[in-house]
Amino acid sequence: MSSYKNAKKSQQKTHRERSQPASRSHLGILEKKKDYKLRAQDYQSKQSTLKALKRKALDKNPDEFYFKMVRTQLKDGVHQCEAQEPVYTDDQLKLIQSQDIRYVSYKRSTEQKKIEKLKSTLHLLDAEDKPKNKHTFFVDSKKEARAFDVAKHLNTHPSLLSRTYNRPTLDTLKKWNIQEDVDDNTLQELANERKKKYKELGKRIEREKELHIIAQKMEVKRNTKNLERGLNGKKNCTLLLKRWK
Repeated sequence: MSSYKNAKKSQQKTHRERSQPASRSHLGILEKKKDYKLRAQDYQSKQSTLKALKRKALDKNPDEFYFKMVRTQLKDGVHQCEAQEPVYTDDQLKLIQSQDIRYVSYKRSTEQKKIEKLKSTLHLLDAEDKPKNKHTFFVDSKKEARAFDVAKHLNTHPSLLSRTYNRPTLDTLKKWNIQEDVDDNTLQELANERKKKYKELGKRIEREKELHIIAQKMEVKRNTKNLERGLNGKKNCTLLLKRWK
């Protein structure tokens, strides 16, 4: 029975909605009932909101006052509160300054630990700012100097002569179990990684120095304020105080 109904529906005429008449085409597309419902619901919600606001304004007490009325202002339709600086007592300021100094000292100790860790992994033998060392060999005659082979003299592979660190001898290389040769790309990646670590080490050293200077300035500032606070209670005091910025 259901298949018969479906077959019958397929033969039904398709009813199309009426379009805007040609004489009213300048008014746009003809509004359907579903469009009217959405427009009506939007209008009614706005009207109810306005009605609630009017009722709230009528019920408001004219003598009502709170400090937000004078501490806020309207800018571009948005209420903004005036920023007020918090007022601290002398004990509170002293506690805040001591906590700041402790935090700077903690960060400096953290940087020192990271620097020591990086230094333990890096030999600092191929750093860019390190002066290049010269290894001079002495021979007895010019003939020996012309026939002098550095790789043979150092008992190492010729490709390792440019390295100032980890330069194993031929006997050590024979003992090692090297399964495959390392290509140039891998060596370049290792060199780039090593340069990155050196760069990080330099930045951490500079940061540790800056934190040390900041801690010293904060300590001097705290001591100066403590001295001023102690001298405020004395009447006859001609001690000259200096401020460091």
